[in-house]
Amino acid sequence: MRIGILSDTHVPEAPEIFPEILEALEGVDLIFHAGDLVVARVLDELEQIAPIYAAEGNHDPHLKDDPRIKPVHFLELEGFTIALLHIFEPLNWELEHLLNQYLGGARPDIIVCGDTHYERIDWLEEILVVNPGSATLPRNMSPRLGHVAYLTLEKGKPPQAEIVDLAADDWRERVRRIASAA
Repeated sequence: MRIGILSDTHVPEAPEIFPEILEALEGVDLIFHAGDLVVARVLDELEQIAPIYAAEGNHDPHLKDDPRIKPVHFLELEGFTIALLHIFEPLNWELEHLLNQYLGGARPDIIVCGDTHYERIDWLEEILVVNPGSATLPRNMSPRLGHVAYLTLEKGKPPQAEIVDLAADDWRERVRRIASAA
């Protein structure tokens, strides 16, 4: 199973979901949006590609009645427990404190988060943490192409995560390589 991950699209601050983002997500089995959508039409566009789960970001309180958006999603996929939420920082805190603060003490195998606009993949003890950064406002800069991430899950194998910089010249080749490895 290949999951496309994005976060912090901040539409309408960024004027649209750039076509490159939609292209990069073509062919995924699921899409995770880690919050700060700002407008629900982002989900409408992404749902044309694959089923979507979205976390409520700190800029999304007006979207809380949308059934597609939750503060935290807990999902069981391919034998992994995944938590999808907006904020899971700072990573220099004790892991148990982070788990208690943001997940009510739950200890998933994988945490997908956003908020920082900085992309990163980390292991906190045995938990994989994936933050794709921002797809449209990378590193809190002006609107431009940013990053998406991919999470590949196969029962009985370690999860694989990769971040793709959509502003890089070779991003389409990297996406094809990730898709063919899934």
